[in-house]
Amino acid sequence: MAVLVTRPDERGKALVDQLNQAGVVALHLPLLSIEAGAELAQLPTKLNQLKSGDYVFLVSQSAVDFADKTLKDIGFNWRQDLQYFTVGHRTAQHFSCQTECTVRYPITSENTEGVLNLPQMTELTDKNLLILRGNGGRELLREQAALRGATVDTIECYQRTPISYNNEEQTSICIRSGVQTLVVTSLEILQALIEFVPENEQNWLKNCCLVTVSQRIADVAIQQGWHNVMVSAGADNQSLLNTLLNEVTPLSH
Repeated sequence: MAVLVTRPDERGKALVDQLNQAGVVALHLPLLSIEAGAELAQLPTKLNQLKSGDYVFLVSQSAVDFADKTLKDIGFNWRQDLQYFTVGHRTAQHFSCQTECTVRYPITSENTEGVLNLPQMTELTDKNLLILRGNGGRELLREQAALRGATVDTIECYQRTPISYNNEEQTSICIRSGVQTLVVTSLEILQALIEFVPENEQNWLKNCCLVTVSQRIADVAIQQGWHNVMVSAGADNQSLLNTLLNEVTPLSH
């Protein structure tokens, strides 16, 4: 049995390497590439316009990477008088290592709902919020923060771009390789995967075990026809690896 990892960029490759080292056959088929966003040039100006104590939200490690590079390229430092937030501890750790800024994040529910439950998010009157994110994505944080009195702005720091393949050929390789487990880390990737696999192989696709990183993605997958869906304890590679090795069977030799 083999695992198909659709997580893009180096993190997807790293998970495949970890699975291979554990004796699990794994293939990497990123369906989306992560590239610089259209609004990155606005970042220094919008950071400068914030008042002391205002909030900056970084939705993912990709947002951190592209934003941090943009600022460092022009010699601009992250302001120490702003409050920074992420959805999960891995992104918080990543941001903190890059910037040495203090970061807040939800401990129990690493998602937008968890962020909205933080005590700092209860009353937002007169607060400005700047959300650094990719193209598309959820509007829940923007909408709820505005309802609580905040002035909300967003910057597209990165964009997900579809990668072109010979879909039938790649699907055939996956089936012949014995892929019966799929790793899908976002709703955008889930939708891309459904559209990627030819109609005559959709039964194979939906019969695979789907391992994902949030209940929200799992619920959509079930609505789309999957019966065997598992949610990893975290979105990081180590959590995914633990789920794949310990809970999805039979994977190892």
